[in-house]
Amino acid sequence: MAATSDDAAAPEWQAAVEPRCRPARPAAMEASASQKPPQGWRANIVLFGALAANLGIAVAKFVAAAFTGSSSMLTEGVHSVVDSGNQVLLLYGQRQARRPPDEVRPFGYGRELYFWAFVVAILIFAVGAGVSIYEGWRHIVDPEPLSDPTVNYIVLGIAALLEGSSWTIAMRAFDRTRGDAGWWQAIHRSKDPAGFIVLFEDSAALAGLVVAAVGIACSHWWGDPRLDGYASIAIGLILAGVAIVLARESKGLLIGERADPAVIARVRAIVAAHGGVTRVNHVRTIHTAPDSVFVAISADFDDALRMGEGETLIETIERELRATLPELSSIYIRPEKSADAYRGSA
Repeated sequence: MAATSDDAAAPEWQAAVEPRCRPARPAAMEASASQKPPQGWRANIVLFGALAANLGIAVAKFVAAAFTGSSSMLTEGVHSVVDSGNQVLLLYGQRQARRPPDEVRPFGYGRELYFWAFVVAILIFAVGAGVSIYEGWRHIVDPEPLSDPTVNYIVLGIAALLEGSSWTIAMRAFDRTRGDAGWWQAIHRSKDPAGFIVLFEDSAALAGLVVAAVGIACSHWWGDPRLDGYASIAIGLILAGVAIVLARESKGLLIGERADPAVIARVRAIVAAHGGVTRVNHVRTIHTAPDSVFVAISADFDDALRMGEGETLIETIERELRATLPELSSIYIRPEKSADAYRGSA
């Protein structure tokens, strides 16, 4: 039952079997969907919580900046507006990613979420960090007279409570998905950018609040308003660092990342366990969405198998893969001689 890598020379049974190596049937995808997290606002509680917190914080910060002339407070207000816009973009990306496959996008629109995640990282860098550094430089060159900082401290305290609540929600949600992996390893392996982007944003926001409070306090302690400008630049640098990390992670998802090695190993083991398979040549995967994986399998089958037996075996393997790994939305199985299979990857 072996097959050459040249489709024109493929034996009759292979020509009949390969049309069966197709995307998973709609019924299988529906079964898979029933095991996915709930959709709607409940599934997006992290994003909605962060959006509500940032909108309220942004208004309070701008009011405080207008009354006190604080550069770091104005910077923090811009930071909150950028974060609010980012949550809106991620919500839009998640909505677009849930569109079903069609003739133009046969594997669905799941990776659109990765595009908007990359846009968010660019916005944090260009708008958040850029405005913060510019405002800090402007207040160093042309410092404004100091005023009563009480309003700033009140707003910073309220902002810390709201940001802390959003951070706690994001942290708990991410903690439920990381398993036994370390934090950085879990972020690097995550295929859902919405969760770790909000976590990074909230962490940067809390760090920014601390820097803003220190900058305001130092400005009044030493009577030098330029120190507030330096604090604004420090906030911008924090945002720039976060943006670079998020851009790198989002770029990897956008280009395409394989499934978790444990998933690949499980696929290989399931296929190899069937008697009609003499060797699994390679298993190649790519995430088409955070919870959707495309898998292409090359396997060497027993030459003694007849055409009908080969068809039945492939259907059996597909059913077992879908039942065991519901995230496999599209499954392709290619009968191929081991000697002719490409060895470039597992």
